[in-house]
Amino acid sequence: MDPVAFVVAGSPVTWTELLGDVTGLLCVYLVARANVWNWPVGLANVVLFFFTFLRARLYGDALLQVVFFVLNAYGWWLWTRPGERGAEPPVRRGTPLENAGLVGVSLAGTAGAALILARHTDSPVPLWDASVLVLSIVATWAQAEKLVESWWLWIAVDVISVPLYMGRGLYATAVLYALFLGLCLMGLREWLRLLEAQRALAGAAR
Repeated sequence: MDPVAFVVAGSPVTWTELLGDVTGLLCVYLVARANVWNWPVGLANVVLFFFTFLRARLYGDALLQVVFFVLNAYGWWLWTRPGERGAEPPVRRGTPLENAGLVGVSLAGTAGAALILARHTDSPVPLWDASVLVLSIVATWAQAEKLVESWWLWIAVDVISVPLYMGRGLYATAVLYALFLGLCLMGLREWLRLLEAQRALAGAAR
């Protein structure tokens, strides 16, 4: 039994949801600062959110947390293995092929996941559930690769998630994703600044 921390608009906010919100907020702040500690905090966050979304019957989001766990472990490994690349992996823009892949996988994956959720679960919002699932997976992979484009994907996820979670009575999590949106805008600006600083440093070294 998951104890209730408080009630918002008649909907209970459990301690699992509340702790998931707090760790999620910290995780996004850390990744916006390109801080490697975002990955272990993210691992704790996905475990908490798995049970939160399962309780709300958002099965796509619950499944997403399992994938997130694997991708967070991959990102943590990638960001802490400078020896294989000679230095800490730099922030970069995706190549045309990578960006085409991001768009293609996002569209095809969302269509396929929505069809599966509509036919095989009682999800009340299969398309939106699927879009959050797929876009988040693609965004996490792009984040692990330190692609600036990952922030645009996260911004799309947040714009979809706020009304989705409000509709399922997860008001605290909806507020969290509104805060995520602000942090993602900050993260995009910070990574663009880092990209320019890297370019200036590379130019000065020539």
